[in-house]
Amino acid sequence: MFRTLIASVLALAFVGFFGATVIAEEKEAKEVTLEGKITCPKCDLAVADKCGTLIKVGDKLYYFDAESNKKYHKDICSDPKEGKVTGKVKKDGDKMVITVTKLEYKK
Repeated sequence: MFRTLIASVLALAFVGFFGATVIAEEKEAKEVTLEGKITCPKCDLAVADKCGTLIKVGDKLYYFDAESNKKYHKDICSDPKEGKVTGKVKKDGDKMVITVTKLEYKK
């Protein structure tokens, strides 16, 4: 009986450890490159109450995280630009948010 109890506890610990690892890997964002219109959700698209920065790819909107917004917003608020954004995308509520590692405007 004691061996069965120890075996059960070890089995649960094993499943718990590897299950947590798999869940953590699924939540980690992957780096992607998006190409589309980099613009302001308030001034250009009228989908927000305050200024921000996003890239519109087809019908999907990817909002820049706070640091990326601060860095790039002045370039696009009144003058949207086509370009490529590379970074990690994650879901935040009902929004897709990208942490920008590289941004290139088309010439």
